[in-house]
Amino acid sequence: MRTEICQVWCLKNMRPAKILIVDDEPHLLKLLRSNLEAAHYRVISAMDGASALQMLDKEGADLIILDVMMPQVDGFEALQKIRESSVVPVILLTAKDQEVDVVKGLKYGADDYIRKPFSVHELLARVEAVLRRGAPNDDVMTQKPFVAGDFTMDFQKRRVIINDQEIKLGPTEWKLLSQLVQNAGRVMLHQDLLRKVWGPEYGGETEYLRVYVNYLRNKIEQDPAHPKYILTEHGVGYLFKKPE
Repeated sequence: MRTEICQVWCLKNMRPAKILIVDDEPHLLKLLRSNLEAAHYRVISAMDGASALQMLDKEGADLIILDVMMPQVDGFEALQKIRESSVVPVILLTAKDQEVDVVKGLKYGADDYIRKPFSVHELLARVEAVLRRGAPNDDVMTQKPFVAGDFTMDFQKRRVIINDQEIKLGPTEWKLLSQLVQNAGRVMLHQDLLRKVWGPEYGGETEYLRVYVNYLRNKIEQDPAHPKYILTEHGVGYLFKKPE
């Protein structure tokens, strides 16, 4: 399964996925690099947030694995700076007992997280899930543009237009909005959204949904506190509503 995901990425993007690892522990960098390269990913690395930002600007990346606890520029500060100019997917590495880091990381724009210590299986599963979110979906790509009032979602061009202005979305935001729009008028259950957007190994991480729905509302709603497109069914899920 590991190499199959990489092969799918390569076929759709004509190259292996490039992963930037950022951690100040040399032994962990070596471990991450060896396992990711064994799964046929391209790997570049940095030992602090400042170097990571420079490397991202110079070489680019398809995915970043970013440690939270680093000297000088920590993972949160680096993530904030990354999100000022890029929607590249980011997986945070956090201490196992630091739940606050998970919530904070999601609010800063992380796509996922891995708690230390972690297994190689978990690492590769998370990487696959995040890359899968950003990969083009052939079924979605064949759909006609969805139009609702001033809102347009063009699946083939991967564009969202609100009041003639294009809205920039990250891969997770795009995947979540796509699911809601494709099921417009129907309540999508928390569990179903998590599995369709984040992957089949997810199901109980409702905090992911809450944070990312908030991101989308801030981008597409005229008044995010009183949304007209993305509505909440408390304790159940979310729905995309076409304006009357």
